[in-house]
Amino acid sequence: MACSSSSSATTALLSSSNPYISPKSSSSSNITQTLSFSKSNAVSFRSSSLRSSVTFRPASTGRRNGFVVKAGLPLVGNKAPDFEAEAVFDQEFIKVKLSEYIGKKYVVLFFYPLDFTFVCPTEITAFSDRYAEFEKLNTEVLGVSVDSVFSHLAWVQTDRKSGGLGDLNYPLISDVTKSISKAFNVLIDDQGVALRGLFIIDKEGVIQHSTINNLAIGRSVDETMRTLQALQFVQENPDEVCPAGWKPGEKSMKPDPKLSKEYFAAI
Repeated sequence: MACSSSSSATTALLSSSNPYISPKSSSSSNITQTLSFSKSNAVSFRSSSLRSSVTFRPASTGRRNGFVVKAGLPLVGNKAPDFEAEAVFDQEFIKVKLSEYIGKKYVVLFFYPLDFTFVCPTEITAFSDRYAEFEKLNTEVLGVSVDSVFSHLAWVQTDRKSGGLGDLNYPLISDVTKSISKAFNVLIDDQGVALRGLFIIDKEGVIQHSTINNLAIGRSVDETMRTLQALQFVQENPDEVCPAGWKPGEKSMKPDPKLSKEYFAAI
């Protein structure tokens, strides 16, 4: 947090990219809005980047009390950025468009750094081995890296015992332009690879859950499955919420000061 002084009126500036805009959208899609709260206060919103900044400059009180806050725009609760890209599935090249799943399926979209590495094949094959369980939950799994489809294909054609993947039950998407990784805010710019980001997207195309691990830390298919099941439960039961570690068949909770006591009394 950096401090600064100013005698100007209180101003907040937020720069962020519209989560509804596809990575293919041009810069002409950006919008600027200004909202005046009073004669002495204004807030300006400008779409420019998923990495946003907020600057407050309070009126001078004779001391240094201004400050600058930088924060990323949260994707959870917003529409997932749409994309269309080449992918490898069943040892063939196909096209995958995220918005085609809207109204049809949930999507588990996960990013990994690179093909032919070490932690990555353990995650990719773990999701593939559990694919039938995701399928029962009407959910598609999509893996993404910045590698080409040719690299994906070569890795799929490599035996697991040799560090390869073997046949997978879901597509591996090629993000050679890095536009998808940028849109989901997981790209490490100076390395040109994606962090281990994972997003659960509902049938309306809204991101309901995300996790981002650093490069050396693998993810849990069990926790992804549990979170997906909790999401589907609360969407089917909008007057219920799921407490920590909730699993299907366990007691849920009413989001009410009085009714929630029934849950706490039972644990």
